[in-house]
Amino acid sequence: MMIGSVSAGFFDFLGGGNTDNQFINDENTFIVGFDAEFPPYGYMDTDGNYTGFDLDLAKEVCKRNNWTFKAQPIDWDAKDAELDSGYIDCIWNGFTMDGRENDYTWSKPYFDNKQIFVVKSNSNINSIGDLAGKTVETQKDSSALTALKKDNKTIKDTFKALTEVADYNIAFMDLQSGTCDAISMDIGVAEYDLKNNNDSGDDFKILNESMTTEKYGIGFKKENTALRDKVQTTLDEMFKDGTVNKIAQKYGISQDALIQP
Repeated sequence: MMIGSVSAGFFDFLGGGNTDNQFINDENTFIVGFDAEFPPYGYMDTDGNYTGFDLDLAKEVCKRNNWTFKAQPIDWDAKDAELDSGYIDCIWNGFTMDGRENDYTWSKPYFDNKQIFVVKSNSNINSIGDLAGKTVETQKDSSALTALKKDNKTIKDTFKALTEVADYNIAFMDLQSGTCDAISMDIGVAEYDLKNNNDSGDDFKILNESMTTEKYGIGFKKENTALRDKVQTTLDEMFKDGTVNKIAQKYGISQDALIQP
């Protein structure tokens, strides 16, 4: 995409950038950088295709602007270099704005990511206060873990134990077996997992109370306001005509989490 950005094709010719899956980033190509292991926002499905809530939003933006859509998985640690080089046009993948306000040219926030707790439906846990004396699990390096160690440490201190696990699949198995009493996680990931991994449909529930919230936005290269404005205008139209809500429903995301423009 040439609106306010550098041609990735030229960058690649010089030997820089990600060398996988070479292509030319021309004025009609919109390249979205994303983490391919972050459902429901961006991930690889069982057929080997990249999909997700954010990627579907980006595809629709491209369709309405007659752009070619390119989903480009990236090494998350290299995301800034990929963006600065022009190899990708934006970072659109459950991307937290909080604390990064001055690092990118941002879209408006479109998603309110709450940190919540999941428990078994038949448990006697109905509030955060009921977690006192309980064993809670969360994923290593997650936003939920950060929240519990910092701003919500007083909540953590009431637990019997806070255990870090490699991924939420393990956490859900532990919750089902009774190894833990609750899981702390992002609401979007929780809703996705409950929709896709809740065999009986009513094994688990999300507590109504949340800890903290963070806003998701689309991150563009600094000063690239022209491309940001074009994408934002289209996304606003998609909110107004119900397309964003429809895509959210596809991935089990509640409308309450969406931030209307």
